[in-house]
Amino acid sequence: MQEPAENPCDLDALFAAAAGARERAYAPYSRFPVGAALRDEAGRIHVGCNVENAAYPLGACAEANAIAAMICAGGSRIRDVAILGALDAETPPCGGCRQRLAEFADARTRVHLRAGPTGPIRSFALSDLLPVAFGPRSLDREIPE
Repeated sequence: MQEPAENPCDLDALFAAAAGARERAYAPYSRFPVGAALRDEAGRIHVGCNVENAAYPLGACAEANAIAAMICAGGSRIRDVAILGALDAETPPCGGCRQRLAEFADARTRVHLRAGPTGPIRSFALSDLLPVAFGPRSLDREIPE
């Protein structure tokens, strides 16, 4: 976890953190390292990288690991997230990670994707990536912020 950034919308800091996480990814099978960095409700940055396993379904995505780091550090809500893959193309979150993000974010949470380490950034509202999401409200429950 990093301390809060002065500017909560500082994408450079988010992508730098994601790049650092990507460098530590364990991806010997796919050779596709991914880093994710998210900013919580207090402005703190939490990172995760993908961690593969020879039994493929047991691997974990970068976004899932960043969420776990946030929860372990006492955060509870995602304000924005940056995802950086290994290619000079955007690496959007998989379907499972879109659902994981929806559990800890709201529809307006921004998901930022960068094409390569210095390429252009495209930003999406989570609701654009996961319309009509299933979440706590689908179970008639509210999760406190």
